Amino acid sequence: MDWHIFATIAAPVVALFVGALLDRKLERRPRLISFLSHATAVRVNPPDGQPFNINSHSIVVRNAGRLAATNLRLGHNHLPADFSIWPPSEHVVNRRDDGTAEIVFPTLVPGEQVVITYLYPSPTTFSQINTYTKSDSGFAQIVTALTAPMQSPAVKGALTGLATYGAIMLLYNLWHGIVWIRGLTVGS
Repeated sequence: MDWHIFATIAAPVVALFVGALLDRKLERRPRLISFLSHATAVRVNPPDGQPFNINSHSIVVRNAGRLAATNLRLGHNHLPADFSIWPPSEHVVNRRDDGTAEIVFPTLVPGEQVVITYLYPSPTTFSQINTYTKSDSGFAQIVTALTAPMQSPAVKGALTGLATYGAIMLLYNLWHGIVWIRGLTVGS
Protein backbone atom coordinates (compact mmCIF):
# COMPACT_ATOMS: atom_id res chain seq x y z
CA MET A 1 0.00 0.00 0.00
CA ASP A 2 1.31 3.43 -0.90
CA TRP A 3 0.90 5.56 2.24
CA HIS A 4 1.45 8.77 0.33
CA ILE A 5 -1.64 8.12 -1.82
CA PHE A 6 -3.62 7.07 1.27
CA ALA A 7 -2.67 10.30 3.09
CA THR A 8 -3.51 12.36 0.01
CA ILE A 9 -7.01 10.89 -0.08
CA ALA A 10 -7.59 10.74 3.70
CA ALA A 11 -6.48 14.31 4.52
CA PRO A 12 -9.38 16.08 2.73
CA VAL A 13 -11.91 13.62 4.18
CA VAL A 14 -10.62 14.19 7.73
CA ALA A 15 -10.54 17.96 7.11
CA LEU A 16 -14.16 17.82 5.94
CA PHE A 17 -15.31 16.17 9.18
CA VAL A 18 -13.19 18.45 11.39
CA GLY A 19 -14.48 21.50 9.51
CA ALA A 20 -18.10 20.37 9.85
CA LEU A 21 -17.60 19.77 13.58
CA LEU A 22 -16.00 23.20 14.08
CA ASP A 23 -18.75 24.86 12.04
CA ARG A 24 -21.40 23.15 14.18
CA LYS A 25 -19.72 24.28 17.42
CA LEU A 26 -18.92 27.85 16.37
CA GLU A 27 -22.03 28.61 14.32
CA ARG A 28 -23.93 31.73 15.38
CA ARG A 29 -27.39 30.34 16.04
CA PRO A 30 -29.69 29.85 19.01
CA ARG A 31 -29.44 26.51 20.79
CA LEU A 32 -32.32 25.84 23.17
CA ILE A 33 -31.92 23.32 25.97
CA SER A 34 -34.86 22.36 28.18
CA PHE A 35 -35.12 20.07 31.19
CA LEU A 36 -37.37 19.16 34.09
CA SER A 37 -35.79 20.69 37.19
CA HIS A 38 -37.95 18.93 39.77
CA ALA A 39 -41.33 17.32 40.30
CA THR A 40 -42.82 17.06 43.75
CA ALA A 41 -46.03 16.64 45.74
CA VAL A 42 -46.88 18.24 49.08
CA ARG A 43 -49.59 16.87 51.35
CA VAL A 44 -51.74 19.75 52.62
CA ASN A 45 -53.68 19.27 55.87
CA PRO A 46 -56.21 22.09 56.22
CA PRO A 47 -57.56 22.51 59.76
CA ASP A 48 -61.23 22.20 58.71
CA GLY A 49 -61.08 19.89 55.71
CA GLN A 50 -59.83 16.77 54.00
CA PRO A 51 -56.08 16.43 53.36
CA PHE A 52 -55.08 16.70 49.70
CA ASN A 53 -51.95 16.77 47.54
CA ILE A 54 -50.59 19.77 45.66
CA ASN A 55 -48.18 18.88 42.86
CA SER A 56 -45.42 21.09 41.49
CA HIS A 57 -42.72 20.93 38.85
CA SER A 58 -40.33 23.30 37.11
CA ILE A 59 -39.18 23.45 33.51
CA VAL A 60 -35.88 25.20 32.77
CA VAL A 61 -35.23 26.61 29.29
CA ARG A 62 -31.77 27.94 28.42
CA ASN A 63 -30.37 29.47 25.24
CA ALA A 64 -26.89 27.94 25.06
CA GLY A 65 -26.34 29.25 21.53
CA ARG A 66 -24.60 32.33 20.19
CA LEU A 67 -27.68 34.08 18.78
CA ALA A 68 -30.97 35.18 20.37
CA ALA A 69 -33.88 32.73 20.12
CA THR A 70 -37.04 34.46 18.93
CA ASN A 71 -40.65 33.51 19.69
CA LEU A 72 -39.81 30.90 22.33
CA ARG A 73 -42.97 28.81 22.81
CA LEU A 74 -43.79 26.37 25.60
CA GLY A 75 -46.80 24.22 24.73
CA HIS A 76 -49.20 22.80 27.31
CA ASN A 77 -51.94 20.18 27.23
CA HIS A 78 -53.30 22.03 30.25
CA LEU A 79 -51.79 25.22 31.67
CA PRO A 80 -52.50 25.47 35.40
CA ALA A 81 -53.79 28.82 36.64
CA ASP A 82 -50.94 28.94 39.17
CA PHE A 83 -47.50 29.21 37.59
CA SER A 84 -44.54 31.55 37.92
CA ILE A 85 -41.65 32.59 35.72
CA TRP A 86 -38.20 33.35 37.14
CA PRO A 87 -36.60 35.71 36.50
CA PRO A 88 -39.68 37.76 35.66
CA SER A 89 -39.68 38.04 31.87
CA GLU A 90 -41.91 39.54 29.23
CA HIS A 91 -44.29 36.85 28.01
CA VAL A 92 -47.77 36.27 26.60
CA VAL A 93 -50.12 33.41 27.46
CA ASN A 94 -52.21 32.15 24.54
CA ARG A 95 -55.08 29.97 25.81
CA ARG A 96 -57.15 28.06 23.28
CA ASP A 97 -60.76 26.91 23.43
CA ASP A 98 -59.74 23.23 23.64
CA GLY A 99 -57.86 23.84 26.94
CA THR A 100 -54.36 23.80 25.45
CA ALA A 101 -52.13 26.83 25.84
CA GLU A 102 -48.76 28.34 24.99
CA ILE A 103 -46.47 30.63 26.94
CA VAL A 104 -44.63 32.81 24.40
CA PHE A 105 -41.44 34.75 25.14
CA PRO A 106 -40.44 37.27 22.43
CA THR A 107 -36.70 36.61 22.80
CA LEU A 108 -34.25 34.60 24.85
CA VAL A 109 -30.77 36.10 24.47
CA PRO A 110 -27.60 33.94 24.42
CA GLY A 111 -26.88 32.58 27.90
CA GLU A 112 -30.32 33.53 29.23
CA GLN A 113 -32.30 31.01 31.23
CA VAL A 114 -35.90 31.04 32.45
CA VAL A 115 -37.55 28.73 34.98
CA ILE A 116 -41.29 28.11 34.77
CA THR A 117 -42.76 26.60 37.94
CA TYR A 118 -46.25 25.09 37.96
CA LEU A 119 -48.56 24.39 40.92
CA TYR A 120 -51.63 22.15 40.46
CA PRO A 121 -53.82 19.69 42.41
CA SER A 122 -53.66 15.90 42.25
CA PRO A 123 -54.31 13.68 40.34
CA THR A 124 -52.75 15.79 37.54
CA THR A 125 -49.05 14.99 37.04
CA PHE A 126 -46.22 16.84 35.30
CA SER A 127 -46.36 14.52 32.29
CA GLN A 128 -49.91 15.77 31.58
CA ILE A 129 -48.93 19.48 31.51
CA ASN A 130 -46.06 20.26 29.07
CA THR A 131 -45.93 19.23 25.42
CA TYR A 132 -43.10 21.05 23.59
CA THR A 133 -40.51 23.81 23.70
CA LYS A 134 -39.58 25.51 20.43
CA SER A 135 -38.62 28.79 18.82
CA ASP A 136 -38.43 30.17 15.29
CA SER A 137 -35.16 28.25 14.83
CA GLY A 138 -36.59 24.85 15.82
CA PHE A 139 -37.35 22.58 18.75
CA ALA A 140 -35.40 22.66 22.01
CA GLN A 141 -33.13 19.79 22.93
CA ILE A 142 -34.75 18.00 25.88
CA VAL A 143 -32.05 17.00 28.36
CA THR A 144 -32.28 14.47 31.16
CA ALA A 145 -30.70 16.35 34.04
CA LEU A 146 -28.87 14.43 36.75
CA THR A 147 -27.48 16.08 39.83
CA ALA A 148 -23.76 15.59 40.43
CA PRO A 149 -21.31 16.90 42.99
CA MET A 150 -19.12 19.80 41.86
CA GLN A 151 -15.42 19.00 41.46
CA SER A 152 -12.73 21.38 42.59
CA PRO A 153 -10.60 23.09 39.89
CA ALA A 154 -7.60 20.96 40.97
CA VAL A 155 -9.54 17.70 40.42
CA LYS A 156 -10.89 18.96 37.07
CA GLY A 157 -7.35 19.92 36.00
CA ALA A 158 -5.95 16.55 37.05
CA LEU A 159 -8.68 14.67 35.17
CA THR A 160 -8.16 16.80 32.06
CA GLY A 161 -4.39 16.21 32.25
CA LEU A 162 -4.82 12.46 32.62
CA ALA A 163 -7.31 12.32 29.74
CA THR A 164 -4.96 14.33 27.52
CA TYR A 165 -2.02 12.09 28.45
CA GLY A 166 -4.13 9.01 27.68
CA ALA A 167 -5.16 10.40 24.28
CA ILE A 168 -1.54 11.20 23.39
CA MET A 169 -0.41 7.72 24.44
CA LEU A 170 -3.21 6.13 22.42
CA LEU A 171 -2.21 8.07 19.29
CA TYR A 172 1.48 7.29 19.90
CA ASN A 173 0.80 3.55 20.22
CA LEU A 174 -1.54 3.61 17.23
CA TRP A 175 1.16 5.25 15.12
CA HIS A 176 3.79 2.72 16.22
CA GLY A 177 1.34 -0.11 15.52
CA ILE A 178 0.84 1.18 11.96
CA VAL A 179 4.61 1.50 11.48
CA TRP A 180 5.08 -2.06 12.81
CA ILE A 181 2.38 -3.49 10.51
CA ARG A 182 3.84 -1.56 7.59
CA GLY A 183 7.26 -3.02 8.41
CA LEU A 184 5.79 -6.54 8.36
CA THR A 185 4.07 -6.03 4.99
CA VAL A 186 7.02 -4.24 3.36
CA GLY A 187 9.54 -6.73 4.77
CA SER A 188 7.66 -9.74 3.33
